[in-house]
Amino acid sequence: MTAALTRRARRLLLVLAALLLLTAGAAPSALAAPAARPAAEVVAVTRVAERQVDLSVRASALGGRTVKVRLLTPDGWDPADRRTHWPTLWLLHGCCGDYTSWTSRTDVASLDSLRHVLVVMPEAGWNGWYSDWWNHGRGGDPAWDTFHTRDLRRLLERDWGAGSRRVVAGLSMGGQGALLYAARHPGMFRAAASYSGSAHPLLDDESTTRILGFFAAQGTDPLRVWGDPVAQRAVWAAHDPYHLAARLRTLPVYLSSGDGTAGPLDPPGATNPLEADFNRQNHALADRLRRLGARHLTTHFYGPGTHTWPYWQRELHASLPMLLHGLGLGASRP
Repeated sequence: MTAALTRRARRLLLVLAALLLLTAGAAPSALAAPAARPAAEVVAVTRVAERQVDLSVRASALGGRTVKVRLLTPDGWDPADRRTHWPTLWLLHGCCGDYTSWTSRTDVASLDSLRHVLVVMPEAGWNGWYSDWWNHGRGGDPAWDTFHTRDLRRLLERDWGAGSRRVVAGLSMGGQGALLYAARHPGMFRAAASYSGSAHPLLDDESTTRILGFFAAQGTDPLRVWGDPVAQRAVWAAHDPYHLAARLRTLPVYLSSGDGTAGPLDPPGATNPLEADFNRQNHALADRLRRLGARHLTTHFYGPGTHTWPYWQRELHASLPMLLHGLGLGASRP
């Protein structure tokens, strides 16, 4: 009897000891475990001008680096009001520019037609090309596509008043980005506009070599972005709007470019081989879209004109009716 009681007492003590460990040791450790860091989080907010706010966003898709996003805010915008979600225009900068380019080089901030639209102007790297870089098959940082179309989009829609009605426009590298994002993420954007964009980088050796030259800028390994255009042709094709044209067929698309010679907004005698190349690429994409039966394609191939801001401001104005219509805001001109 005494031995049996002793065994029961020992078992009871063991059970009590285990419970003490769970409550006094293991549970607090579990509670103290740090929460997973969000994919994108705002770490600073700066008001830079009337209706202009810069967000500093820490992005896991960019290796945890912090980049800027400029918002041109609509009248009555209040991010604390979680019930109101604004129609949103994503406006993408070109190579060698940044998130400030559109507000510093054009009159976008003064357009009355955008006073009821949230305009998102995200940083995309000096030559990020709106892509998740191949990085010799490893992927990872930088992943601009993932940052913009997934992480930043969710952040803006959760905390900063962005709505689900979206359109996208951009110039040069950003023009390619607008077409890529619209094609690679069906349903995300209701219309896309590209001004002097790289619309078919696989058009020929000249076009491919020129893009590789951009990839190599600032001492970057050019094969990090999309790999080798022959060995990794599938990766290149997946980032070539011409090869994604079937996904753009039913979408309102605006394409514009000049032919690289001096136009009305240039000094006499100006020439620009980059614009001439992108002009050929845009003609190729437009022809491809027409063959596919695209019914909502607008082109403005205006002949003389170079790769410069006066033309991109003009083309933003010209395409705004289409973009606003895509947002359900009618077709009133700016």
